[in-house]
Amino acid sequence: MTDDLIGTQEPGGQESIEPLAGEPAMIISRQPLGLWSDVWRRLRRNKLAVVGLGIIIVFITIGLAESISTAAGFNLAPYDPNAVNYELSPEGLGSPPSWSHPFGTDYLGRDIFSRVLVATRISMLVGVIAVAIALAIGLVLGPIAGYYGGAVDSVIMRTADIFFAFPYILFVLLLVTVLGGGFINVFVAIGLLSWAVYARLNRGSVLSVRRMEFVEAARAQGATDLRIIFRHVLPNTMAPVYVAIAMGVGGAISTEAALSFLGIGIQPPDASWGKMISDYLSYMAAGRWWMELFPALALVITVFGFISFGNGLRDATDPKLKE
Repeated sequence: MTDDLIGTQEPGGQESIEPLAGEPAMIISRQPLGLWSDVWRRLRRNKLAVVGLGIIIVFITIGLAESISTAAGFNLAPYDPNAVNYELSPEGLGSPPSWSHPFGTDYLGRDIFSRVLVATRISMLVGVIAVAIALAIGLVLGPIAGYYGGAVDSVIMRTADIFFAFPYILFVLLLVTVLGGGFINVFVAIGLLSWAVYARLNRGSVLSVRRMEFVEAARAQGATDLRIIFRHVLPNTMAPVYVAIAMGVGGAISTEAALSFLGIGIQPPDASWGKMISDYLSYMAAGRWWMELFPALALVITVFGFISFGNGLRDATDPKLKE
């Protein structure tokens, strides 16, 4: 009998089995997709987003492996990234890529491949920690502003407007100049100046859910305001924030590279993609293209990966784009 049945899809995720010989149809219920299962299903259809996710996984894996190896007391890189060897830099112009040095060497005879690997760890740390600092501030002030409204909302949002009023990179330059250059000060400065984006984004989401039934039910059960905000409201307003996080990490990495390029970010002997691009720029005229190419490629590919994944995640979480 089952050979004479034809399956058709019914609205609501149910499959109707229609017989050929006029027999009664059977309906088989399917388990509805959860939020993130649906997001992942739609994200997989965006090939560019999947490529971006792959790039992110690769670079984060490299950064984690480099961090673990450094903490364990050995280098993942094949050479010491700060070891000077003038024999590998004829006439002070470096050596082109070879089997032993696939990215070539720089004007001091340092292995560029090793320096790019070490710079990957620094860039990933700056991106992740800077965004974590911004989230820690934004996801406290934003929900409070949206939940209470009134004077509290006005004070927090006007403070955020002050941060939006200044050009971002100039504001970061000012803060880094005050704090001083260095690894820690760079991601502190980027994180402190990025909180307003997450606060405003989350505040708008909180405004849309603070009067819903589940919030009123929690309030009727005697839950405190802070418990309602961080236990009930915040988890239901995080979807847009996840997109902003992906975009924010890429933005933080590019900002760190810009600061290092200007000489006030990561300081020598630490390697940074921006600092390497700045140091090697003058050697392009001498035909030493490999010095500039590989750190620039690493920076472009990483930022491209985060932005592509962020755009795909935004499309996958947008209810207006659902079938």
